Amino acid sequence: MQVDIRIQEEAFSVDAEIARLAGVGFDVGGIGLFMGLVRGDAGLAALVLEHYPGMTESMIGRIVAQAGTRFGLMACTVIHRVGRLPVGAPIVLVLCAAAHRGAALDATGFVIDWLKTQAPFWKREEYPDGQAKWVAARESDEAAAARWDAGGPAEA
Repeated sequence: MQVDIRIQEEAFSVDAEIARLAGVGFDVGGIGLFMGLVRGDAGLAALVLEHYPGMTESMIGRIVAQAGTRFGLMACTVIHRVGRLPVGAPIVLVLCAAAHRGAALDATGFVIDWLKTQAPFWKREEYPDGQAKWVAARESDEAAAARWDAGGPAEA
């Protein structure tokens, strides 16, 4: 399986990343895609993302490896941005390529659900009045990951 994991400040090109995955081979029948954006809830001005270098890539690699085995992936790209991102900016891109659409779509959901709960990222919300607050883990994210099963990537 071809794997590309990047943590970066720069924006990414969805078109270029899809073209790269589509070029993996003629056996690819579908590519699942998830792109997360900074929401402007409650007047948010920006989201600042930090990560633990090395550990973050390692955990995402374990999540992707488990998805590859479970769903028969041919390739997977995960790009997660860090730094200060304004409302509307892309934060994360997950692309999963498989022989069939069901596997590609399921793997995409699996990867983003586990990434949200297991990868060491920290988020701070910034508001126009200068206030800022750290974002706590959400129960809904934990529930989304739990739907895949109890033995997730952290156990792998």
